[in-house]
Amino acid sequence: MNGSSNIVSDHSSNNAVLSSNNGETNSETLTDIVATTSKENVPENSEDFYDLKGKVESRLLSMWNNMKFGWTVKLKTNFSKESPVWLLGRCYHRKLSPSSSLESSTEVGTEATANDTVEQIYGEGIEGFKSDFISRIWMTYRREFPTMSGSSFTTDCGWGCMLRSGQMMLAQALVCHFLGRSWRWTPEKPIQNAREFQEDCLHRMIIKWFGDKSSVNSPLSIHQMVILGEALGKKAGDWYGPASVAHCLKAVIGAASKENYEFDKLDVYVAQDSTVYIQDVYSLCNLGNGSWKSLILLVPVKLGSEKFNPIYGPCLTSLLTLEFCIGVIGGRPKHSLYFVGYQDDRLIHLDPHYCQEMVDVWQPNFSLHSFHCRSPRKMPLIKMDPSCCIGFYLPTQNDFETFINIIGSFLIPQGLSTNNEYPIFTLHHGTRSSVMNQPNVRFSIYETEKNWVAPIQDSDTDIESEEFVLV
Repeated sequence: MNGSSNIVSDHSSNNAVLSSNNGETNSETLTDIVATTSKENVPENSEDFYDLKGKVESRLLSMWNNMKFGWTVKLKTNFSKESPVWLLGRCYHRKLSPSSSLESSTEVGTEATANDTVEQIYGEGIEGFKSDFISRIWMTYRREFPTMSGSSFTTDCGWGCMLRSGQMMLAQALVCHFLGRSWRWTPEKPIQNAREFQEDCLHRMIIKWFGDKSSVNSPLSIHQMVILGEALGKKAGDWYGPASVAHCLKAVIGAASKENYEFDKLDVYVAQDSTVYIQDVYSLCNLGNGSWKSLILLVPVKLGSEKFNPIYGPCLTSLLTLEFCIGVIGGRPKHSLYFVGYQDDRLIHLDPHYCQEMVDVWQPNFSLHSFHCRSPRKMPLIKMDPSCCIGFYLPTQNDFETFINIIGSFLIPQGLSTNNEYPIFTLHHGTRSSVMNQPNVRFSIYETEKNWVAPIQDSDTDIESEEFVLV
């Protein structure tokens, strides 16, 4: 991960304090630390004291989360040489990789990859995976951003992980929409021609839309998501489930399109009751005169009751082999992740649980590095929470019709009866309003929200991170 060595050094002096009580801490401990450190320098009744107190609390909380979720420990994520790696519809395998590259480069984003051109990287097996992974936009907790409306929050650390996962899925759709699925970001590489300059401008434009403050220029910010989340009964500091985030993403794109012409030909459809109503999509996207809105299709589902049902594992991974899939937001219980690929029985994901300082994206040539992760992480598929949201980006009417024609074969678990029972989700050729009797859905997606509304308690001892290692 970019700056991983700095993370370790920044927090090493705090390990003794934060790892007391057998590695656990709480708000009282942090408050005590703040009180003893802040009062030494600033009178308690001054405004400066409360400003400093908030900043210290934010910094300590972010350090604790970074320790808790493994970002301060250099671990290894193992990738098999024998098995293909899938990343959002692209397949990478060592048989396509030059042996010299495999021997010389063991970490995503190292010079062996960074110094090559996009044309050289793409299609070169594991090296291609490294370049593809680092090009995905990474949204994480941020601290010291402007206060959210109606609250005192200057950080989303500890509660905004599902919103950040949703931002990552939406960012992937926007990258596909404006830059194309084959676009690659190469760190440290100077811009050499007009095409690269234009791509850099679009890259920065997308990230600016997610800037961490309330601004018409950042319509997809977490601040805006929290404001629109009030319609869902949420407020700043509340945890969101995958279904709630899906509806929130639809709301922010709808609001953004009123102020930003770039969203005029883009819309979001959220499946209801795990069903995609085809005629409703046509009504949403068909502008007449042969014009069609590009579609972000979000399908909240529940793949099991209390735990993930393993019969859905092959279905889920097969969806990640489709190029129009933009990933899955979900995670483990109370721990949101953005799944982008898999190898064997492990899902590859981007983790939002790293608290970074806010970047002022409205400054010229702001740093892009904190928005891209160099460290792929993996999680056993069986540990996935059953509640998740699957995303697809379908830019044209032909793409949507292709989706309709082929998706059915990816949705039925193997070994079940021939009556097409228990698919991941279903397609209905009519409209939702015309269905008098709603389908007998296995599980309500809204009942699953309870899995996401409690403070995070897990220790993440199974997370593998930092180094990209071939075994």
